[in-house]
Formats: sequence, C-alpha cells, structure tokens
Amino acid sequence: MAQPKDAPQGLSLNKYISDSGFCSRREADKLIEQARVTINDELAQKTDRVSAGDVVEIDGEPIRTKAKPIYIAFHKPQGVTSTTDVKDKTNIIYYINHPKRIFPIGRLDKDSEGLIFLTNDGDVVNKILRAGNNHEKEYTVSVDKPIDHEFIMAMGNGVRLAEGVTKKCYVRQEGNRRFRIVLTQGLNRQIRRMCESLGYKVERLTRLRIMNITLSDLPVGKWRYFTQDEVNKLNRMLEGSGKTEEASIIDEGRPQPRKPRRK
Repeated sequence: MAQPKDAPQGLSLNKYISDSGFCSRREADKLIEQARVTINDELAQKTDRVSAGDVVEIDGEPIRTKAKPIYIAFHKPQGVTSTTDVKDKTNIIYYINHPKRIFPIGRLDKDSEGLIFLTNDGDVVNKILRAGNNHEKEYTVSVDKPIDHEFIMAMGNGVRLAEGVTKKCYVRQEGNRRFRIVLTQGLNRQIRRMCESLGYKVERLTRLRIMNITLSDLPVGKWRYFTQDEVNKLNRMLEGSGKTEEASIIDEGRPQPRKPRRK
C-alpha cells in the first residue's frame, strides 16, 4: 500500500501490533506475510508504518488498545506444540484455553516438557527472546546411554553445530544418564542436537527455569499467573535489555559458564 505522508514519523507496523498486546513482533510479521493485516482497508506490507488516525485490522478486526499485562507460567506436557497456529490442534493456546488472547514466549519442543511463559505483552517477549541479553534457561536431560566426565566437559565447553560452536555453559552430571544444563542461547532443538553431535539421544528433556521463574511444584499440564514479586524481579532483570530483533545466538568468544542461581 502507499505510505501515508507522515509515515517516517509513525510506528513500524510489527511494533504497533506488538505494543497492542495482540502478539509478538515475529508473529506480527507472519500475519503480515499471510496477508491478514490491513491499514485503512488496504493490504499491509512489512515496511509500512502506522501514524495517528490509521486503522489497523487483523482478519478484519480492528486492533484494540493494549490490555492489562498477563504473565503465565505453564508446565507444558509432552505432545503440546508451542505455537499459535490454529491449524495445529495440539497447539498451546487450545490446550490452555485462556479467555484472553495470549501467546507463548519462545518455544519448547513438542517432545519436551517443562516451563514456558505466555503473555499478551509484546515488549517482554522481545526482551526475553533477544539472545544478546543472555537470559538463563535451566533444564534436566536424560539420555539413552551412560554419560561420563568427558561428555559433561564437551557439552559445557561448546559443541560444533551447523550454525557454529555453541556458547560455553554450566553442565552438571546428576545420574548415570542424567545431567543438568543452563543455556543462554536459543538455537532450534539445541540440547538435542548437542547430544546427537556427541553420539547420544535425548530420551527426556524438562525445562525447570527461565530467568527467575521456576517450575517449583507446578504439576504437568497446569498453569499459574506470575506473582507480583516475580513480575517485579523479572522487570528488574530486563532493565537495559534490548527489544530489537534477536541477536546472533553464536558467540565465537564463548564466555565463561555461569552456575544456576541458588533458590
């Protein structure tokens, strides 16, 4: 569509949608690509900007004023997909069936279980997902055969994948075939691929913690709202975090690993 005369002073379309609480910027870009977004009744493009008085619609419905922030911790079971795609009947939104429009922050493999956040706050999504902000995610992993010190050292020092060498990370053996790992990266199926590269197959993977929020005693398949203390601490941890597109998730410098925070 033609840009309004004052477009350079307007807001980028994906940020406008994200700021409304409808979805993240990444999901907004997908909606635009799918020709589901219009500005003033004209089909929108990714490069469009929104100015005062413009009417933005998704699937023919006007974008509403940003709702009160919702922050949810969900113990995702295996078999649930971390997507908002309505064609996928196993998607996380159908499973939770929350009365308000929410979307997941990041992904957790369908075959994995554990903690995942859902929200209507697009700014929080961008801050948490941007890899350059180095926000921790903690997992326990069980593999198909016994592990040893060499395996632990290899995982912790970085494993070469197609994208490059993964960042150094904290890894601790917790059993004959079980270990704990803390990542600050978000490569697709990263832990599974790291294990496969070393000749192991993941049999069970559970995410225990994202930043300051833990699963604690939340049962599988259940969700809860963040406490106000959790929200306050999360906001403090996000102060100074960038909100731009995801940074490169490969750090050839490979910083020193950090141990999990004590509860």
